[in-house]
Amino acid sequence: MSTTPPTRRLRFGLPRRVFAQVLLMQVAIAAGVAVLATGLFLAPLSDQLDDQAMRRALAIAQTTAAQPQIAADLRSSRPTAGGPVQTEAERIRRASGAEYVVIMNKAGVRWSHTDRDQIGKVVSTDPSEALAGHEVMEIDDGTLGRSARGKVPLRGADGAIVGAVSVGIEYDSVRARLIHAIPGLFAYAGGALAVGALAAYLISRRVQRQTRDLAFSDISALLAEREAMLHGIREGVVALDRSGRIRLLNDEAQRLLGLDAQAIGRPLDAALGPGRTTDVLTGRATGTDLLTVRGQRVLVANRMPTDDGGAVATLRDRTELEQLGRELDSTRGLIDALRAQDHEHANRMHTLLGLLELEMYEEAAEFVGEVAGAHRVTAEQITEKLQDPLLAALLVGKATVAAERGVALAISADTALPDRLVDPRGLVTIVGNLVDNALDAAAGSGRHARVEVVLRAEGRAAVLRVRDTGPGVPADQREAVFVEGWSTKEPPAHGKRGIGLALVRRLAERQGGTAEVTGWTGGGAEFVVVLPEALTEPVPATAAEEV
Repeated sequence: MSTTPPTRRLRFGLPRRVFAQVLLMQVAIAAGVAVLATGLFLAPLSDQLDDQAMRRALAIAQTTAAQPQIAADLRSSRPTAGGPVQTEAERIRRASGAEYVVIMNKAGVRWSHTDRDQIGKVVSTDPSEALAGHEVMEIDDGTLGRSARGKVPLRGADGAIVGAVSVGIEYDSVRARLIHAIPGLFAYAGGALAVGALAAYLISRRVQRQTRDLAFSDISALLAEREAMLHGIREGVVALDRSGRIRLLNDEAQRLLGLDAQAIGRPLDAALGPGRTTDVLTGRATGTDLLTVRGQRVLVANRMPTDDGGAVATLRDRTELEQLGRELDSTRGLIDALRAQDHEHANRMHTLLGLLELEMYEEAAEFVGEVAGAHRVTAEQITEKLQDPLLAALLVGKATVAAERGVALAISADTALPDRLVDPRGLVTIVGNLVDNALDAAAGSGRHARVEVVLRAEGRAAVLRVRDTGPGVPADQREAVFVEGWSTKEPPAHGKRGIGLALVRRLAERQGGTAEVTGWTGGGAEFVVVLPEALTEPVPATAAEEV
């Protein structure tokens, strides 16, 4: 049993490459336009040639009928092959190049014809209009075939109609002129097609370079994958054109920047407003992994210019990372405080041990009382002035760290804050950042290094002042310190600096407040934060008693 291999079915279709498809389509369009233009030109040309042939036949007929001798001979002679009418008609036919010149009487009987056998017979077409005095132009079929005809009445010397003259121009000669004109038309059409094909080739080559010689299906697949990728990744992507207008904004970028799809097509400055985020995305702030704060989010931005003069920027949310970093800083501060306390405790234990070995029991008891009392007094002073437990615990820990670093951390006597905070965690962040900056600034200012904290309530407002004996902030940089990325310190292991003071101002502005820095009479800087609605309304005494 033999088997025959399956036959392959050939498939013909468009080529896959964009270059070939565009070239083929444009050449087809150019060829179609050339053929259409040629046809549109030939159609009226044929009608014009027909009209010219009929008018020529009519002119010959009019000239023939204008000779009075022909009308006289028609009346006086018989329709014979050697008669004077036939002789004159043949002379006119040869001189004019007409196919035939037929002269007939009123009965339609021919006195002349190219075919002598037709002389004396009635014409094959209706001569009534010409015999009625009308001139006729037409394309018609007769004994000599298809021809362009002109018919006029033949009048005698008295003006009476005695017959008619019919002149025919061979229609094949009209067709020959038309066919003769076609090669020239095709030459022009071919030239136009060649120019169109060359232009199509150049355009297709440009399209090929711009599309990297991909197929339409590949481009469609790439666009679908691009959309899925852009809207599926957890990084924000913002594409800008050369004018700084937003031309692409994926879902994550909309979430991080607080924009919606309506922002596409708008200038970035108008969509985001002035600020560091706008400066980073537009390229006015240069660098890699630039930090910026948008709302409550800490973002890392990178910007890459494109060949068309625009740019693509990517955004990563580092809010959680920054929160972890701040928690790490807090943990490190707690460790430092514990380490300082351990170091101080060891020294005191050594002192106590020495007093006991010297059998100075009363002095040892007094020493223990003083140490315990000092710690108790410090904690009690802070908790009396700051009734919020988070703030009190923060400053107790900071006091221990400050003592370890040789800086005196003082809580001003003016400090008084009730436990009615609207956002205690936000205020803890503000106080912690400002105290840390003040400790860093004052740590190298000598043995009189000092940081003073004033935190008091004024109605529903909370006013925070953090002063230090450090080098201070120059007047021309007092606004720059609140810009993300500005710092005079070395970056920590977990990220970049320059975020703390920016967050302080952002948190203050979120509550409708302000954050400023000025000089302090003690020689350093004074940071002032005002939060207009940081406290809730106090509960009336009667209501508290009822509760």
